[in-house]
Amino acid sequence: MKKIGILGGTFNPPHIGHLWIAEEVRIRRQLDEIWFIPTWTPPHKETVILDASHRLKMLQLAVKGNPYFHVNALELEREGTSYTYDTVKELTVKYPEAVLHFIIGGDMVAYLPKWNRVDDLVNMIHFIGVSRPGYTLDTPYPVDRLEIHPLDVSSTFIRNRLEDGETVRYLLPDAVMNYIKENQIYGYREP
Repeated sequence: MKKIGILGGTFNPPHIGHLWIAEEVRIRRQLDEIWFIPTWTPPHKETVILDASHRLKMLQLAVKGNPYFHVNALELEREGTSYTYDTVKELTVKYPEAVLHFIIGGDMVAYLPKWNRVDDLVNMIHFIGVSRPGYTLDTPYPVDRLEIHPLDVSSTFIRNRLEDGETVRYLLPDAVMNYIKENQIYGYREP
C-alpha cells in the first residue's frame, strides 16, 4: 500500500515553507508521495485573492523536479467551497489501496473542532500535525504530532512584500518568482 501525504491550501503563492513541511513530513513519516491539493475556496477564509489557474500553475512549477511531489487539482475541478471531508471521500474511492495522511499546521490543529464532519474524517485518514510558531498541537482528535524546525514565512507575508516592492528572493522557488514577474501578479514591482 502506498502511503500518501496530502497537503492542502490556497498556495497563494506556494513558497519554501510549503515545500519544507512537505519534505520533512515525507522523510520523517516515510511517506511514498506528497500530493499538493490547491483549494478553490477554503471554508475558513473569506476570499482567495488570486485566480485558481495562476495558483495551480505556480504550484506545478514549485514542485517540479521533486519526484515525490505531485499536484492534484480535484478541488479546483470541483469548484466551490472545499471541504476536506468531500476531498478525502473522493480520494478514498479513486485510490482504495492508498493510506492517506493529511498534513496540517498547528493553526489548523486548533481549528479541527470546527471542521466539517471531522468525526467522520478521523476514521478515514491519519492527521499529521506540524508545529507552527504561536500554535499548540494539543487537540482531542487523533493527530500524529510532528515537531519540525519552523520557517516563519507565509503567503500573506510574501504578498505584502511584493505589493510593497520589497524582495522575496529565497522565499519562493525561482520558477514561481519568474511566473509572478512575467504575469505581474500580487502588484509585483521590481525591488
